[in-house]
Amino acid sequence: MSTPTLEFSRRERTRSFLGTFAAFGHFLSEIPKLLLFSRTSPSMLLEAQAKRRPSSLALAWENERYTWRDVNERANRYATWFSEHGVHKGDVVALVMDNRPDFIFVLHGLNKLGATVSLINHNLTGAALAHALRICSARSAVAGSEFVESVDAVLGDVEGLSGDGVWVVSDPGIGPSSDPRCIDAEVALRSGAQIDRGYRASLKDTYCYIYTSGTTGLPKAAIISHMRMLSSSLGFAHLMFRTRPGDVTYVTLPLYHSSAMFLGWGHGLISGSAMALRRKFSTSQFFADARKFRATSFLYIGELCRYLLNSPEREDDRDHSLRLGVGNGMRPDIWEDFQKRFGVPLIREFYGATEGTGALLNTAGRPGMIGRKLPGQLIARCDLETGELYRDAEGHGEAVQAGEMGLLLTKITKLTSFDGYVDREASQKKLVENVLEHGDCYFNTGDLLQIHEGRWLSFADRVGDTFRWKGENVSTNEVAEILNGALGVLEANVYGVRVPNSDGRAGMAALSVDGSFDLADFAEFTEKSLPGYQRPIFLRILGGDMQITGTFKHQKFDYRKQGYDPNEVADALFVLRDGRYAPLDKEHHAMIEKGEAPLG
Repeated sequence: MSTPTLEFSRRERTRSFLGTFAAFGHFLSEIPKLLLFSRTSPSMLLEAQAKRRPSSLALAWENERYTWRDVNERANRYATWFSEHGVHKGDVVALVMDNRPDFIFVLHGLNKLGATVSLINHNLTGAALAHALRICSARSAVAGSEFVESVDAVLGDVEGLSGDGVWVVSDPGIGPSSDPRCIDAEVALRSGAQIDRGYRASLKDTYCYIYTSGTTGLPKAAIISHMRMLSSSLGFAHLMFRTRPGDVTYVTLPLYHSSAMFLGWGHGLISGSAMALRRKFSTSQFFADARKFRATSFLYIGELCRYLLNSPEREDDRDHSLRLGVGNGMRPDIWEDFQKRFGVPLIREFYGATEGTGALLNTAGRPGMIGRKLPGQLIARCDLETGELYRDAEGHGEAVQAGEMGLLLTKITKLTSFDGYVDREASQKKLVENVLEHGDCYFNTGDLLQIHEGRWLSFADRVGDTFRWKGENVSTNEVAEILNGALGVLEANVYGVRVPNSDGRAGMAALSVDGSFDLADFAEFTEKSLPGYQRPIFLRILGGDMQITGTFKHQKFDYRKQGYDPNEVADALFVLRDGRYAPLDKEHHAMIEKGEAPLG
C-alpha cells in the first residue's frame, strides 16, 4: 500500500538543502572534539566540563540546582564508595531508579570505575523485571527506595543476585530510607575529590545497557559503548539542538532509555548546556516547568505532544521561552497544530533505534518527515506484513521507488558497526546479508518507511503492525492518524487480530475518547474517510488510560493477545455489523469464533 508522493517546490528544496548544509558545516566545525574521544569516556567528558565551567548549571530537578562541579563531585563520592565495595572494571551493576539527580551521579560514579550500568525500566515488575535483571547478568544492583520492594520480590528468580547485593538510595520524595542496605550516609562522607580510576578508558568499553522498549514482547539489552554514547550525543548536540552553555533542555522522558540518555543528558555533556529533569511527564505541569526552569528546548517522543494538544487551552499556553522541540514520533496530523497553539518555532524530528547503525535527521523541520535518505541506507522492497525481503533470481534485494513503502536497512561498515545485544543470538537475527551484492551486511531496523520526492522519508509502521485484510495491506499508523481526526477521539491505537475462518487479520482499534464521542458519528466518519479494508472491524473503548511503554509508544502486544474476547477484556467492545458498530457480547463473540456471524 502506498500514499501519494509529496511534491516540494524549488524554494522548499533550496531552503531544505541550505538548512542541511549549514547544520553539516556546524557539525564539521566540531570534528576536533571527536579527536578527544580516542582518549575519553562520558565521565572524562564530565570531568572536563567541571574544570572548564565549574559554576555553570548542569542539572536542575524540582528545586535543586547542580553545577558541573557539583555533578562531578557527587559522582566521585559514589565512585569511591563503589570501589571500596568491590566494584571493578567490567562488572555489571543494575540501576533501578526514577528520574532524579542520583540516577546521573550513580551512573557516572560506576562509569568512572569502568563498570557497565544496566539501565532497568523501573515500570517493570514480576517476571518482566526478573527477565531484565537476568539477561544482563548483574551481580549487584542500585535501587531507589521507591522500587526496592519490586526488586526484592524477584530476587529468587535472578541467579547470582541476592538481597545483600542490592544497594539502596533514598528517594527524596519519600524521605530517608530505613533499609539497612541504604548507602546515603556512607556516600555523603566520601570525598568529592578526583579519583584514581586504575584503568584507561577505551572507546570500545561498554558504558551501559539500554533495553528495547518491548512493544512486541520482552525487551532486549542493547550494548552501548563509550563511542556510541559520545558520537550519538555529539551528533544530536550540534545537528539538532545546537545549544550552548546557558541553554536548558527540559526532559520528562525516562533516563533508562536512549532518548533521554543521548539527547537529554548526553548532548549537554557535549555542549555544556543544562538538563532540567522531571520525575515523569505531566500534561498539566509541562509548560509550568518549562517556565520555572527557563527551558529553551524540550525533548519529546511518541504521543507526548498529542497529550499536550488534547489538554484544555490556557491563556499562558505560549508563555514560555521554548524555541525548539527535538524528538521522534511527532505524527503529521498534529505537527503544525502543536506549533501554532504553543508557539514553538522549531520542531526537529529524528529517527533512530537504540541499537541501530544509522539515524535520520529532519533539521529542516518539515512536518511529517523524519529526514532524507543517506548513503548506506536502503528502503528495500519486502512483504509489508512479515518484513521478508523480496529477492531476484540471483538472491539480491531491490530498492522501492518514490511513493512506495519498504523496509529500512542500514549498511554495516567499519565506521557504522553494530554493537548488538547481550544476547548474541538476538544480535544475529537483526543482520541481513547479501542484500545488494555478495558479502554485504545490513542492520534490519524492522521499520517500514515511505520514500518521497527528494529522498525524503516518513515513518509508516513497524513490521508486524502492518497486516493484510481482504487481500490488502493495512498500515496501523496510517489508519490511527485518520481515526485521531474523528470527533471525540483523543487517541487511537490500531492493530490486527486473528479471526477464525478468515484470511489475514481484521482491524481493531482501542480508542481513548471524551464525552463528545458518538458511535454512529464514528461509523459515518470511518465510512467516509477509510476504504472498506481499512475500517476497524472491532472497537475497544477504553475505560482508563491507553497502555503505553515508558517512552510513550503504543503497547500493542497485550491488546492483540486479548483481542475482541469479552471474557478477556473489561472495556466496552463493539463489532462492525451492517455498517454500524454494535455491542459485542459473549454470545456474538461465540458466533464469530464459529464462523457464523458476518463481519463488516
